[in-house]
Amino acid sequence: MHNFKKISTSFLVFVFIFGLTGPSSVFAATSPTLVGASTYSDVAGSIVTNTGATTISGNVGISPSIGAPPHYTESGTTTYGAGSALHDADGPAATAQSDNTATFAALDAVPNVSCTTDYGAVTKELTGLSLPPGIYCADAFHLTGTLTLNDSGTPDGVWIFRSVLSTLVTSAGVGTQVVFSTGVGKACNVW
Repeated sequence: MHNFKKISTSFLVFVFIFGLTGPSSVFAATSPTLVGASTYSDVAGSIVTNTGATTISGNVGISPSIGAPPHYTESGTTTYGAGSALHDADGPAATAQSDNTATFAALDAVPNVSCTTDYGAVTKELTGLSLPPGIYCADAFHLTGTLTLNDSGTPDGVWIFRSVLSTLVTSAGVGTQVVFSTGVGKACNVW
């Protein structure tokens, strides 16, 4: 979520979700570091598809991609925050993808995998939920409206969303957003 107000991309790699065996409960207390990928709202391996008006405060990186650019498909408008840009199969995107991969490999290497809440082998709709810090697990996640992260007035909470399918699907044109209950939570603590 890295400081974006609304995003309507159909595939986010590191913003929310990752697959394989995931993190341990140790990461519910501390947030991992993305190094060079920390300025990115979206890092994808092959393509990013955006529908509708979208505001993204960080960079978007696509690497290694498939075929020749462009690897970003848009039907609507995308507004980037100050200093942010699209990096399509270039050096900065490759660096962000490498750092992203290293971070999730480190998360994957932690023993004692534990989900705070395990929704099971389903696609879990996140709209309308108010979730405290923790590790949330499902086959996939959808967001069609507002998800509230209950920060309880502290900036230190960490939310990790584990997905076997490594996907988060959001709906265009319906005000898809993630908000903190008191506004002091940190977007960089949402995985």
